[in-house]
Amino acid sequence: MKKIIKGRSKKIGLPPGTLVHIGDKKMDKVKIIVVEYNKSQYNEREVENIEKIFPIKGKNTTTWVNITGISQIKIVEEIGRRLDLHPLILEDIVNTDQRSKVESFEDYIFIVLKIPFYEEQSSEIRIEQVSFVLGSNFVISFQEIENPIFNPIKERIRNPKSFIRKNGADYLAYCLIDVIIDNHFSIIENLEKDIENIEENLLINPSKETLQNIHKLKREIIFLRNSVWPLREVINNLERAESKLIKKTTGIYLRDAYDHTIQVIESIETLREMITGMLDVYLSSVSNQLNKIMMLLTVIGTIFIPLTFITGIYGMNFKYMPELYWKWSYPLVLLIMLIIGALMLVYFKRKKWF
Repeated sequence: MKKIIKGRSKKIGLPPGTLVHIGDKKMDKVKIIVVEYNKSQYNEREVENIEKIFPIKGKNTTTWVNITGISQIKIVEEIGRRLDLHPLILEDIVNTDQRSKVESFEDYIFIVLKIPFYEEQSSEIRIEQVSFVLGSNFVISFQEIENPIFNPIKERIRNPKSFIRKNGADYLAYCLIDVIIDNHFSIIENLEKDIENIEENLLINPSKETLQNIHKLKREIIFLRNSVWPLREVINNLERAESKLIKKTTGIYLRDAYDHTIQVIESIETLREMITGMLDVYLSSVSNQLNKIMMLLTVIGTIFIPLTFITGIYGMNFKYMPELYWKWSYPLVLLIMLIIGALMLVYFKRKKWF
């Protein structure tokens, strides 16, 4: 439940636009990286003061400002004041429980996405929220923690011959979104490995631990599915947005990103169906084991019914009974009982009842 409930009760009764950080405080210090580039220039630096990144508008370069750590409200407020961002946009940035979405304004586009990470030790999925503000010549990204997911984009920007250096901020925003989408495929690969391991245990020796692993994996897939489904709507809205900030040439790449999103969703649905099938297989395996046990007990009980009948007859306390004073009566009765049990066992075996 920790993944779902993040403390929205902090905002009860507050007016709209009030900046309250919702979520865990994952970084004590905010890290700001500024990347400026065009066809012939490239500059990357880390700044400590938010004022050093302004002014952004009006430059002949594309500027990418990556802010890691959003628990310090003052930095978000300062950026909103300088770029004239709507208060509700600033509220969504610091709310890490926000649903993925896109909102278009005249001078900027606001995007909220979820980045999944797979923790191999615990086999759990962790979700990080990232927000983008796309302007005419800049992209500002807000992350909860520092992670290397955007490092390939930085490497491409450093290359003076890369295609990204020849395009503007809209193509940069597409590249960042595309990396997030492609990251889902690595998550799916790890989940497939977990499913294969569970399938092996399921066929060999299903146990309570196997059932717990199935339920855990099912919960993780549902959690991932809920974070991916809104992504399709975000890409679709960006592709069809009639905004001057997104060029027609970038729209082609957004359509490709939409196709990747559909592929991710279909893969997750396939995994979900596989997990449901594994749960059915587990229940069937347990039921078959129980049926085998009951069949064995039934066979044993059936064999002992005539034997119990014989011992019951000779257990009666009548004085005059045949074979009571015969020397070989006891071993003969035991032999008869043994023959009856053996014949019934052979009969059940031929009928394949066990």
